[in-house]
Amino acid sequence: MSTEDKSLHFIEQIIEENITDGFPKDKLRFRFPPEPNGYLHIGHAKSICLQFGLGLRYNAPVNLRFDDTNPAKEEQEYVDAIKDDLQWLGFKWDEEHYASDYFQQLYDWAIVLINKGKAYVDSQSSEDMATQKGTPTQPGVDGPYRNRSIEENLSLFEGMKNGDFPEGTHVLRAKIDMKSTNMLMRDPLMYRILHRHHHRTGNDWKIYPMYDYAHGESDYIEQISHSICTLEFVMHRELYNWFLDQIYDNSLVRPHQYEFARLNLNYTVMSKRKLLQLVQDKVVNGWDDPRMPTISGLRRRGYTANAIRKFCDTIGVAKRENVIDVSLLEFCLREDLNKTAPRVMAVLDPIKVIITNYPEGKEESLDAENNQEDETAGFRKVPFSRELYIEREDFLEVAPAKFFRLSIGNEVRLKNAYIIKGESVVKDNEGNITEIHVSYDTDSLSGSGSEASKRKVAGTLHWVSIAHAIPAEVRVYDRLFIDEAPDSHKEKNFLDFMNQNSLEIVTGYVEPSLVSAEIDNKFQFQRLGYFNVDKDSTALKLVFNKTVGLKDAWEERGKKELNSINNSLKEINKYFKVATKPERLEIESAIGETIGAIANYSLLQNSFKKNINNNKASLLFANFILKYSSLKEADFDQEDLSKLYLMSLRSESTFVRSKTLLNLRDLEYDEIFRNSFKDEILRLKSNPTKSTTERETEILEQVLNQL
Repeated sequence: MSTEDKSLHFIEQIIEENITDGFPKDKLRFRFPPEPNGYLHIGHAKSICLQFGLGLRYNAPVNLRFDDTNPAKEEQEYVDAIKDDLQWLGFKWDEEHYASDYFQQLYDWAIVLINKGKAYVDSQSSEDMATQKGTPTQPGVDGPYRNRSIEENLSLFEGMKNGDFPEGTHVLRAKIDMKSTNMLMRDPLMYRILHRHHHRTGNDWKIYPMYDYAHGESDYIEQISHSICTLEFVMHRELYNWFLDQIYDNSLVRPHQYEFARLNLNYTVMSKRKLLQLVQDKVVNGWDDPRMPTISGLRRRGYTANAIRKFCDTIGVAKRENVIDVSLLEFCLREDLNKTAPRVMAVLDPIKVIITNYPEGKEESLDAENNQEDETAGFRKVPFSRELYIEREDFLEVAPAKFFRLSIGNEVRLKNAYIIKGESVVKDNEGNITEIHVSYDTDSLSGSGSEASKRKVAGTLHWVSIAHAIPAEVRVYDRLFIDEAPDSHKEKNFLDFMNQNSLEIVTGYVEPSLVSAEIDNKFQFQRLGYFNVDKDSTALKLVFNKTVGLKDAWEERGKKELNSINNSLKEINKYFKVATKPERLEIESAIGETIGAIANYSLLQNSFKKNINNNKASLLFANFILKYSSLKEADFDQEDLSKLYLMSLRSESTFVRSKTLLNLRDLEYDEIFRNSFKDEILRLKSNPTKSTTERETEILEQVLNQL
């Protein structure tokens, strides 16, 4: 295999094999087939980049086809948004089609199937049909209407089309095999009655084709050569082919379905139904809320089309499902913005600085580099004066040894300006610092070449001149969910994992060069991150969205929390070695505080499961997670809880047994669950070990009294 072949993903390899086997290259045709029932999200971007990427690679046309077969959920708004997103991503489609373009042809083919005895009208209720269809391990049985005459089926189907029947009274089903091991082949639905207004066909139709029927036939009508979809459609391929078998003319191209792994991103939900719920429940401010994983939301936040395309190219095309870290998407964005975004200065949490030895009324215009990554970006002028704003967190009156910012008696450099030294502060009646007084070194101007300008100082701060600063609304966005898999937990609503701090709105101050900034302009606020001018911005009020920080704060937070767990596990060994109760309480308190500070639901659950083993330190730690974490008793799998309690009650350690008994006593378990350990507790009472303490015996009695 050549080097080029090795770089091909598996779908490209299939296409290459098809061409080698004689498939005409000029017959290659692909399509992107969205359902217009929501906005596109980052998962769709992967499919878009794949489909249109194949078109570019093989110089083949790519159709945009809207599979608009369900008027109950589809709207023109979604059609327009999808087209806008595709164009913004940089892709052009060859032909624009709609499944609704083919409604008459699909109906005519359904008549053909009825006449062949391969489709029939079923009048059962949906519940009866579900029962009659069987289960994955039990074959289905023929329904009472399966052997209706062709004439009766034709008459009923025409009545369905004409609107003679209410919704739910009849459906058209394909007659295939009620005993098939693939449940999708057990006489699947082809048409249902819907008295709904369609965004394109109006009220012309009273019946609408099911997706599985319309999709493959639409591919055939458009002569799509390779129908590429995600892995959840693997089981649908047999049905896709069956429908094609009924109408295929071997003089035409026959589409073939191939499946690839969809994009799964952590700290995100990809279900359009759940995204719609976020919008409808006003958890977010619309489909283009910058916290949403929609393409329009990412665009509004400040993502670039290039960064999204790069991300999709980086993750590649695979056959197996996996979860991609959202940090990779943010990395691709930083990499792109780092090359293109102009550097500016802004202060989001301002505190006033007065340079006491700088002449009152004096102003300077200093040179500032626009982007050190771009030689052609040039310089801009930044005004400097006696009174400035710096970030509040960049000053401590009394600083620790490794504080590399401004403090009393210490020097820092102001970016593009002078070295200053903290001298004193002014406080209000409540002791809050309102002003910082500093002095500056007159010979230390950046770039002046003087000895003073070359002097090394602890750090460099960004700033804005108060007299020239422009106020701006800054929307500081964070991830929408605090858990890495918010919709994967049994008996938990994904909304339980909303990040309550996903949006903070502050009034910041930006340098005057931004007065002419336009919507979608992107900047790096030095030392703070990348920001985008929001569409709410006006000539009278600048509004910025925080796109992404300069560093991955979540990765650092995740490492910190994981390290906290690991360190606590090491500390817990000391619990068994210290001699006194106060020492044990001190260790437990420290570990409890650490566990209580961890918000990552999945990390806590995984740590809990991992520590259900015969090691006494592990068992004690799992009991501490139960007691001190933010998780409730219902958040834990009952089988895991039972296993932990049984192992703990049988532990050789009185400390483990005692903590377990305390959890059984104090936590909110139902009576049945508690009683399931009664025999084990009675055994402990009647057969105390050498390690059994008076305290454990006392708790035993308290728990038994609850049973």
